[in-house]
Amino acid sequence: MSPAKTLAMVQTGVRKLEPRDLPIPEIDDESALLRVEACGICGSDYEQYEGMLRTRMPVIPGHEPLGVIEQIGDAAARRWGVDVGDRVAVETMLSCRFCSECLGGRYHLCRTRRIYSYIPLAEAPGLWGAYAQYMFVHRNSVVHKVDKTLAPSAAVMFNPLGAGFRWAVEMPRTGPGDTVLILGPGQRGLASVIACREAGADQILVTGLAADARKLALARDFGAHHAIDVENENALARVRELTNGQGADVVVDVSSYSTAPVAQALDFVRPGGRVILAGVKGFKAIPDFVSDKIVMKEISLQGAIGVTSSGYRSAIRLLESRRYPLEKMHTHDFALRDAELAIRTLAREIPGDESIHSCLLPEKG
Repeated sequence: MSPAKTLAMVQTGVRKLEPRDLPIPEIDDESALLRVEACGICGSDYEQYEGMLRTRMPVIPGHEPLGVIEQIGDAAARRWGVDVGDRVAVETMLSCRFCSECLGGRYHLCRTRRIYSYIPLAEAPGLWGAYAQYMFVHRNSVVHKVDKTLAPSAAVMFNPLGAGFRWAVEMPRTGPGDTVLILGPGQRGLASVIACREAGADQILVTGLAADARKLALARDFGAHHAIDVENENALARVRELTNGQGADVVVDVSSYSTAPVAQALDFVRPGGRVILAGVKGFKAIPDFVSDKIVMKEISLQGAIGVTSSGYRSAIRLLESRRYPLEKMHTHDFALRDAELAIRTLAREIPGDESIHSCLLPEKG
């Protein structure tokens, strides 16, 4: 029997998180209650914490939920093919299922989409985020079964790995023979390395800063052929050297807030190549962005937002294969009450500590 209340970390303002005991709602025929095992932490968590993203508060953050079905309605069980006791990964976005984007298979671009972590506490039933011991699963959710024998800290990587498969492989159509350049060695950059290796890319290059030395080494462990320190090397000259002067077939920007990689991507890519922009820049203008380069080189330039079911499925298959030492990427487990510390560690606000992939484990309290 489920408890009457759940501990949740509630964001009440900019850089303000507080623990609250909240009532667990009744579950109807179309919904479910998730006992949260782990919630991944990424750059979006920091952006929400800092107030960079428009969010009505108070709100329970947490958009990368992994957990076990505690309660479920009969209709929901039939629709999702899961039952009480099953471990599931819950997709981030809630779509309407009726707009032209949803009906066209682009549900992640739904005009009225909502996102777990950004739905306010005032909207019933309130438990809309995974910074909690229990979370409400709406009927419009998409869930995926996950092997229960995987450690929670590994299984929760379904989200960044899903991004790697979608952004670095599905969208640019990466395949055998391609040279792929990944700008940024964070968790989604590393996930992109793995995805490109799985896709059979001929050469995988990764760029980062001097402070990213550990991540760049990890990129090589995961299959990158070359890691480029942009502060101590001429990145453009190095890319041209490694590609016989041709440039990369695919360039994927997963760097956060730095605008320089966007303009540089047009120089890194070969004529007729593909550029995917997946790293948000805080709506800043891009200096030195020369659109004529896109015209003259016939570059295909595409933005990327979120992950879709195919990316999640690829990620879960890879996790369950256990072919990669993903534990090397996971650096921190945090108790639920330490959510603020988890975010600040990711943002390098804690001297001497570096987070690559981390998660909250709500069962630790």
